[in-house]
Amino acid sequence: MDSNHKLWNQGHQKLHKALSANDHRKAIELFLDQHAMVHSANITKSRLWSFEDEVLNDMTESQMRCIPHGSEHSIAWILFHIARIEDITMNLLVAGTMQVFVRENWAKKLNVSIIHSANKMDSSDTAFLSARLNIDALRSYRQAVGRRTRAIVKELKPEKFKQKVAASRLQKVMDEGALLPEAIEILNYWGKRTIAGLLLMPPTRHNFLHLNEALRIKQKL
Repeated sequence: MDSNHKLWNQGHQKLHKALSANDHRKAIELFLDQHAMVHSANITKSRLWSFEDEVLNDMTESQMRCIPHGSEHSIAWILFHIARIEDITMNLLVAGTMQVFVRENWAKKLNVSIIHSANKMDSSDTAFLSARLNIDALRSYRQAVGRRTRAIVKELKPEKFKQKVAASRLQKVMDEGALLPEAIEILNYWGKRTIAGLLLMPPTRHNFLHLNEALRIKQKL
């Protein structure tokens, strides 16, 4: 593990501690740094290391669409999936607001017919999605989601951290088709988390884990 990855993991441990201690100011500050490092530097213009840029900035579209032998996903699929998950959790569950995907009509821009998170897709559907996605739009969508997440978190009040997601918000995920019925266990997982718990996984560690997967795919190409 290189120094940037180690630094990110150490920062995530600090974020966990700050959220557990309900240290609101410190938790927000740490979250914003952790989040910036798993998104393109374009969303913050900071000098922080960007894991996304490290993986993607020297790749071609054909490489991003490729599913190497022995891999389940393409890098394009990974970006779509992590953007959808962050959009769904941060907007529908944490903020109780409309998804960026819906509000800004990203399905058309991305050239996709699916509206869900891309969980539980079979290999043929994954390959079809990987081939069709507009790659430039995909990176723009992910950046739009990242900016919205940062705006949401900056407005979170201290008392929100320990609250669980309202049942009505969880139901809205299914009502809007944001998850396939076969992926209901994901919704059940989210329903057991507090808002602090959600900050620790979809917009931070979930992104980090899948970018690690993308890096492994890149190394196979």
